[in-house]
Amino acid sequence: MGIRTVAFLLSLLLFLFIVELVRREKLTFKYAFAWLCFSAIGGMIALEPGWIFRLARYLGFELPSNFIFFGLMGMFIFLSLLLTVFLCQQNKRNDRMAQKIALLDQQLRSMKKDLR
Repeated sequence: MGIRTVAFLLSLLLFLFIVELVRREKLTFKYAFAWLCFSAIGGMIALEPGWIFRLARYLGFELPSNFIFFGLMGMFIFLSLLLTVFLCQQNKRNDRMAQKIALLDQQLRSMKKDLR
């Protein structure tokens, strides 16, 4: 079994694993979309590596491996940024939820006070 076959199988397994996580509702599609895209790109590269050599040469990379490492680094930076944005959104939601709970608690206490 060649390296291309192993790379394609790993990309396929990653893709199926992410789909399964979404199906079991362990991961939302919003978070899974980028991973699905990158695993699909990895599978396409494994099936037809010729275009990555041409693209690397076109962009001025001396070696295709440098282009691949650069692409992986860019992918991880993108995913980190994406997850940071989602984390910030979640923090804002948590703050709003805490404020709403505090308001409800205050209303409940005033209602209890009025009943006495």
